[in-house]
Amino acid sequence: MQFVFENIPDAFLFPKLIKVKPNLFLACFDLIKLIPARYILQKAAENGRIKRGSVIIESSSGTFGLALAMYCRLNDYKLILISDPIIDESFKRRLEDLGATVEIVDGSATNGNVQKARLERMDMIKSQYTEHFCPGQYIKPENIDSYSILADYLSEQFGSFDYLIGTVGTGGSMCGTTKYLRQTNPGLISVGIDTFNSVLFGMKDGPRALRGLGNCLKVPNVSHTVFDDVHWVSAELAFRLTRQLHQNYTIFQGPTSGAAYGVADWYAKKHPDAKIVCLCPDSGHRYIDTIYNNNWLKQNNFVIDSSPAEPVPVNHPAEAYPHWACLKWNRRTYEEVTGDVYISQETK
Repeated sequence: MQFVFENIPDAFLFPKLIKVKPNLFLACFDLIKLIPARYILQKAAENGRIKRGSVIIESSSGTFGLALAMYCRLNDYKLILISDPIIDESFKRRLEDLGATVEIVDGSATNGNVQKARLERMDMIKSQYTEHFCPGQYIKPENIDSYSILADYLSEQFGSFDYLIGTVGTGGSMCGTTKYLRQTNPGLISVGIDTFNSVLFGMKDGPRALRGLGNCLKVPNVSHTVFDDVHWVSAELAFRLTRQLHQNYTIFQGPTSGAAYGVADWYAKKHPDAKIVCLCPDSGHRYIDTIYNNNWLKQNNFVIDSSPAEPVPVNHPAEAYPHWACLKWNRRTYEEVTGDVYISQETK
């Protein structure tokens, strides 16, 4: 086992593995996005796409931006991030302290579609730099491929297991890890977790308070045929589960981890003989003033009296409603499940 690392990001690359029940294991990351950020930048350097002083441009308001900022700082790349007003000021200051330039867009020019506004602003900035590199976490297959090292790590630690459960945003972690695990374990059941008003699995776009998963745009790195089951979890429930994870196990993670843990815990109860691994993407430090603040939860109407005992099963995404719903996806295409064609908006 390696105990000495050349830099901090590499030291936090792999998760802490925590057994919370006889059949339930949490893979808790400080920052799961370090995996694709490191891999994508390394491949670009190996292929001569970037070198010291190169300009890296990406759209991100979250942890992928932080992961890029850490590796760009260490490798002397200039990083420009396009974000939106939802980004918290302390997080923005951390990015800037690492040398990143953070551009904020508000979506007023795109009828409130902030994600579209971010992409349009990114295209404008790209035109200002004749030589630049875009990591493209939503569209480039390197995001998927980067998770082969996580699949290898989980296989080394657990051998074969029955369920992999995690949240879906860009599609990288769940689609990539499942892809490589199934090379030796084709029967692995993959459970993806989305949130309401996200378009990734067939819902209509709408306001989403739960960040770090879901999307308002259909992105190409989400491979729908990977998934056996899909769950939708509300922000209120995810926040409650995040606090329960901390209070019951002293595991300090962010809200996507809470959502994943709640779904995984239900599978662990339902299938006591199955071995279940759950991906918990980031730590809770960014959410001290929000999710870990009872006053903030009350002021923003994110308090629910109790957690549902189980999800409501549905036959179509349009039937799902908060706080928790699930659908047997059965490794089908988006069109087979919803009746509509999944047209990637990131590549238009």
